[in-house]
Amino acid sequence: MANVSRDVDGPESTNTNPLRRLSLEQLRRRTSMKWRTYPHDVLPLWVAEMDVPLAEPVAEAITDAVALGDTGYPAGTAYAEALAEFARKRWGWEGLAVERTAIVPDVMLGVVEMLKLVSSPGDPVIVNSPVYPPFYQFVGHLDRVVVESPLGPDLRIDLDVLEEVFRHAARDAARPVFLLCSPHNPTGTVHTAAELARIAHLAREHGVRLVADEIHAPIVASGASFVPFLSVPGAENGLSLMSASKAWNLAGLKAALAIAGPEAADDLARMPEEVSHGPSHLGVIAHTTALREGGAWLDALLDGLDDNRRLLAALLAEHLPAVGYTPAQGTFLAWLDCRELGLGGDPAEVFLQRGRVALNSGSTFGTGGDGFARLNLAASPEVVTEAVRRMGLAVT
Repeated sequence: MANVSRDVDGPESTNTNPLRRLSLEQLRRRTSMKWRTYPHDVLPLWVAEMDVPLAEPVAEAITDAVALGDTGYPAGTAYAEALAEFARKRWGWEGLAVERTAIVPDVMLGVVEMLKLVSSPGDPVIVNSPVYPPFYQFVGHLDRVVVESPLGPDLRIDLDVLEEVFRHAARDAARPVFLLCSPHNPTGTVHTAAELARIAHLAREHGVRLVADEIHAPIVASGASFVPFLSVPGAENGLSLMSASKAWNLAGLKAALAIAGPEAADDLARMPEEVSHGPSHLGVIAHTTALREGGAWLDALLDGLDDNRRLLAALLAEHLPAVGYTPAQGTFLAWLDCRELGLGGDPAEVFLQRGRVALNSGSTFGTGGDGFARLNLAASPEVVTEAVRRMGLAVT
C-alpha cells in the first residue's frame, strides 16, 4: 500500500519543526510525568511525551470548548469519521467503517476491554518481546497469562517462532489471543503488508484472535509505510486500537477508538456501554481536530524526527561507538543496544546516576531487553546532543 503525500492540509505546511519551538526552561515548567519524575538536573528522554507545543488547531479547539463550557460527556462519531478520513488520505485505507468503532478511554484500557471480549481468565495472551511494558502489567491484572514470542535478531517478528507459539497456545487454551504492537514499541519496526498478512493467516489457522495496538501508526519515517492490520487479507476477525495520542502529544487528553473487522463486529457490539463514558470529551474534541486539521503540523514533526534519527546516529558514532543503533522506521523511540559497554543488565540506571539522563530500562520490556535502553527522540536537537554527550562521559 503506497504512502500518500504527507502534505495534505495546504498552506499550514509551512509550520516549523515543533521540536524546536520550546526552550528547556519552558519545558521544565510542565507538571506532567516526564518533567516531574526526576530532579531538574536530569534530562528526561524516557516516557513517551513529546517536547512540543500543541498543534495550533488543537489548542484553538480546546480553548473554544472551554470558553463554551463544553465539558460534558462525549457523544457521536466525529472522532471515528475523522480517523477514517485520515486513514484514507495517509494510508490509502478505505475500510475503516465508522459503524464498527467505539470510543474507549485510551488504547491500553481499550486493549483490556477487547481482551475481555475475546478471551477468558487464564487464557494466554501472546506478545513479541521485547515489547511495551504495560502489555505485561495490564494482561497480568486481567488474570490472563503472558506468553512471549521473541523478536528475531533483526528486531522483526520471527514468523516461525510465532507459528510455534500459536500452535502451543491453541493446544493448551480455548481462546488464545495475540496482542500485536504495530508499529512496534520499543524497536520502532514497521511491519510490512506481507508480514501482517502472514500473521493473519497463522492466527486463523490456529484459532488465535488478534488485537492490535496501533497507537504509533501516524509516526513513520520518510520512506516507510504503515499498514493497518485490519486492511490485510485474513484480518477480518481482528480488533484494533488507534488514537491521535502519540502523534499529537495528547496523552493527558484521554481518548481512543476501538475498531473491529467485519467478522468482529458482534464482539465489539458486546462491549459494555459504560466504557464509552470513560474518554474525556475534551480529549475527543482534541483528537478529532488533530486528525482533521493537524496534518501540516504532523508533517513538520515527522521531518524533525527524521533529522533527529540521523543526528542520534552521528552522535552515537562520536560519543558511544560501542552502542548498537538502527534508526527506526516508526515511533519517536530509539532502541539502544548497550551490551558492549559492560554496564550490566540495566545501562539506563548507569546513564541516570552518572550522566543525569533518564532513559527507559530495557529489562522492563521483557525477554531480550537486558542490556538495552529506550531513548525518546521527540526532543530538540540540542537536548538530544547534550544527552548523548552526557551518556558518553558517563562510561569513560
